[in-house]
Amino acid sequence: MDSEAEEFTGDWWQFPPLRNALIAGGIALPAWLLAMAGVLDKNIEIYLYWLAIPIGAWYWAREGVEELLQDHAIGISMLMIAATTGSGLLDMWEEAAALVVLYGAAEGIEAFTFTRTRTAIRALLDLAPKEARVLRDGNETIIAASELQPDDLFVVRPGESLATDGIIISGETSLDESPVTGESVPVDKGAGEKVFAASINGQGAITVRATAGFDNNTLSRIIHLVEQAQEQKGRAQQWIERFGRRYTPAVFAGAVLLLLLPWFYPGLLDMDTGQWSERAVILLVAAAPCALVISLPIAMAAGIAGAGRRGILIKGGAHLEHLGLINIIAFDKTGTLTRGKPQVTDVIAFDGEEKDLVQRAAAIEKHSGHPLARAIMHYAKDQGLQPGDSTGFESLTGAGAKAVIANDEWFLGKPDLYRQHHEFDVQRQQQIETLQAAGKTVVVLFNRHGIAGLIAIQDVIREGVQQVIAKLHYMGIRTVMLTGDNPLTAERIAQQIGIDDVRAGLKPEDKVSAVTELLKDGHVLMVGDGVNDAPALAAATCGVAMGAAGTDAAIEAADIALMADDLGKLEEAMLLGRKARRVSLQNIVFAIAVLVILIPAGVGGLVSIAVAVLVHEASELLAVANGLRAGRVKRAE
Repeated sequence: MDSEAEEFTGDWWQFPPLRNALIAGGIALPAWLLAMAGVLDKNIEIYLYWLAIPIGAWYWAREGVEELLQDHAIGISMLMIAATTGSGLLDMWEEAAALVVLYGAAEGIEAFTFTRTRTAIRALLDLAPKEARVLRDGNETIIAASELQPDDLFVVRPGESLATDGIIISGETSLDESPVTGESVPVDKGAGEKVFAASINGQGAITVRATAGFDNNTLSRIIHLVEQAQEQKGRAQQWIERFGRRYTPAVFAGAVLLLLLPWFYPGLLDMDTGQWSERAVILLVAAAPCALVISLPIAMAAGIAGAGRRGILIKGGAHLEHLGLINIIAFDKTGTLTRGKPQVTDVIAFDGEEKDLVQRAAAIEKHSGHPLARAIMHYAKDQGLQPGDSTGFESLTGAGAKAVIANDEWFLGKPDLYRQHHEFDVQRQQQIETLQAAGKTVVVLFNRHGIAGLIAIQDVIREGVQQVIAKLHYMGIRTVMLTGDNPLTAERIAQQIGIDDVRAGLKPEDKVSAVTELLKDGHVLMVGDGVNDAPALAAATCGVAMGAAGTDAAIEAADIALMADDLGKLEEAMLLGRKARRVSLQNIVFAIAVLVILIPAGVGGLVSIAVAVLVHEASELLAVANGLRAGRVKRAE
């Protein structure tokens, strides 16, 4: 049945297993009604059941036999084959037909729902256009979007969608990037900026240079990764599957035991062989763990698909499970809690003029890609200053950088880096502490002769981050900031945001140690940029990369990737994880309760085969319906 589910794209009633169950029901139900009305001969009624049973059982019975022959395993379908056969041998053809029709319908609905849930994310592909306006020799040519190649130039007019990823060559517009990022607020874009497939163009026409083919763009990769993630099973799901592999043969053995009892103990409980045989058939139906087996996969698939549609890429069922357990969230500061676009606020020169200080600092930082380095470079540009010449650049991880300027080695970095070579006098130390107390990061420019000056830089806190932290606290989650910045700056920002705990002055390896320590208190989620914080992301229970759209490295480094640069998506991810866990537990408890009630009732003769079948299939469908809820959550107001 799995292959039919994977390939099928039509309406539910055309789905082969469901179609066969409907046909079988269309034969068996009228036969039963006419027989009950006394207008149909008993033999004809049985002949019609004989016709309905193989039609209704074709798909699931074939699956059960294949599982037995290929995997040497007795699955649920084999239990139903045995129950159907037993009912027939007991001349209970009405029950046999009811079992085949109801079980076939329930299995068909489950398979159809599961495949639609798993592939629901593919609906995003429909948002990407099937054609693209490519520029060839200065003329627009319409081609199939699948034919686009990297470096092709294509035009996107207002109201149209982008066929693939690219970089804007000319034009300005606003783009709705929700298919990729899940963020519905349009983003202003201009020349030189990245754009993503399926983004909806706003008011301006743009020309884009493709950076990926249609099959390898960001949207296609998201869909592929979500589908891969749904194949990966969490611990609980693996346990249930292992349990099922042992439990199902045990049920079969129990039914065989009930068949043999009257042969060894004639007259036991004043029941004849036929009654014991009927109890054995009821046991096969009542004890089949269908609802239990489907309880987790449907919730996990719905949760991962629902997250994918929101621009939250969860890379496996295990990570969705972990989200439901998280009680501590550790945040990197720069680029996560803050915008990651710091600005120079103060320049204090002790040796020479301020412009000389900025030019020397820019001469060192022009070789670096660090956010603080970019802030200094932007400041120099705004002041109309050109960076000086430098050689021998070296990044000092977690401390700063150094380079040779005019045959002299210059350092630019944290005050602690200066302390490794010199001592601050009281006045300089007070200046640094005053700036840090204002929430600013201070870097020191110095050489072997001493300090040349200070540059203070301040990052901007993300809009809405205070509300996100407040909501996480409301959910009972402890928040921690892990940063390489100085303690005074970190404490000031933490107070403004509402963070519970701060660990400052950390190098990358220190962040790993901090996460390891936090793990002693529970399950830790680490949120960072997915590249620089990769070791800490890997050490945590779950690692989350922010703003990962179009960044392969960020997606690869983390267990969960927030495609939008929106911390509010973290709240949605937590809600999805908790709901998936809650729904899964509900399904498991419900499925076990049904088995605990139905098995004794069936073996004790309190329910008939027909009732056992009805309750069994109804419980399976209820588990499926409840599991689908795992993909639907709303942010708290």
